[in-house]
Amino acid sequence: MKESGNMRGLAIDTNVAVNILNADKSIISKVFQFYPIYLPIVVVGELLFGAKNSGKSEKNIKKYTNFINECLILNTTKTIADNYSEIRHSLKKIGKPIPENDLWIAAICKSYELPLMTMDKHFKYIEDINIIE
Repeated sequence: MKESGNMRGLAIDTNVAVNILNADKSIISKVFQFYPIYLPIVVVGELLFGAKNSGKSEKNIKKYTNFINECLILNTTKTIADNYSEIRHSLKKIGKPIPENDLWIAAICKSYELPLMTMDKHFKYIEDINIIE
């Protein structure tokens, strides 16, 4: 991936990564205004599952793995687990639960202080993370 745009970087959600892999030009032009591109480890797992579960698994595993290898991976830590618990608890209190994996993605982005590009609207319920649509 070539360097350009915002050197602060950007974390991307699974739906954004899939759109990149499907050559969606509008998404690609938005994402590549940032550098580097980060993948929360949860997104890596979702991408690999999707590739293995597809009708073209051998082709997709190679394609997805190549993409993953071009990104920087964000792993989990105790701080991320703390942020996960805070996010999950605050969403429970306001009656706005979101999918489990998305809680982890949000906690990772919050901990690393990175914006998240996603198409999932439910991330807007989470405080202290910068969502880019």
